Amino acid sequence: MRRLCTVTIALVFCASASVSLQQPQPVGPQGQPAPTGRGQAGQGGGAGPIGGPGRGPQAANRTSVLVLGAGSPGINAERSGTCLGVIVNGTVYLFDAGAGVERRMFEARARANINNLIQTIGPVFITHMHSDHTLGLPAMLYYVRPQGQPFKVYGPPGIKNMMTHILAAWQEDRDMRVNGLERANPVRWETDVHEVTSGVVFKDDNVTVKAFEVPHGSWEHALGYRIDSANRSIVISGDTHPSDAIVDACNGCDVLFHEVVWEDPDGQPRSAYMKEFHTSPAEIGDIATRAKAKMVVLYHQVGAQPAAEYIRVVASKYKGPVAFARDLELY
Repeated sequence: MRRLCTVTIALVFCASASVSLQQPQPVGPQGQPAPTGRGQAGQGGGAGPIGGPGRGPQAANRTSVLVLGAGSPGINAERSGTCLGVIVNGTVYLFDAGAGVERRMFEARARANINNLIQTIGPVFITHMHSDHTLGLPAMLYYVRPQGQPFKVYGPPGIKNMMTHILAAWQEDRDMRVNGLERANPVRWETDVHEVTSGVVFKDDNVTVKAFEVPHGSWEHALGYRIDSANRSIVISGDTHPSDAIVDACNGCDVLFHEVVWEDPDGQPRSAYMKEFHTSPAEIGDIATRAKAKMVVLYHQVGAQPAAEYIRVVASKYKGPVAFARDLELY
């Protein structure tokens, strides 16, 4: 009798044995070749996505950022919920957990140029507790985690309560799988959750991760993260209105991933809500210039304007390379 197995990243969950995932050929959306760079402005080395056909070896030699979800609360077939994966020496460290992250991880692993980069899953780092940054946590608990270890999550105060309720929601599933005929390993439901606010929150042989607080409307705690590896410095803004915290955290960083909400500097101002919770392209241009960022990547894009419009406004204030992130691109 054949066993039905549930596939996870780099392993297979089933009652009997584990096997490796195969490495299909790289493909992009609708079967097109994997993307090699779109929506860029400015000059400079490393200005666009890496990981297109023939670019795997270069990517393997440096720290890369995989866009697993560029989305915001408004997701669609091309934009999953917010998640960035920082890949260093075969380990992917995940920042935020928007809806659909587990599907995007499978899609990424179906591209040989990305699959070759990812060997293990590292911790998850949550920026804040909004649903578009956390809806993927239950699926990650089951599918996007290292084998035989607790699911490790870092985030602002409140993340422990959220994970406790997620585990409670699937308690019957756990009991059936662990105590029933499946005899699943209970470590699959174990968690290691850390509530953090600022300072160095994680360090291993690959990366040092530093959290810093950012102003995201009325949230008491919202975080950005700086990730330093041996060859690259990356700052992830999280959701925020314009803040010197981003300038200070970047301070010449190699790549600044910054959330963005559309506002035409010559048109109607954005709403009071958007001013308190998000940052406009012109404001990002000013921040990136003061931060001396070597490159800016716009993600968590709110608004319906073409990518070129966001880039045009940022580039009016910032003279470095600018990119508009899309799902499954590597930077």
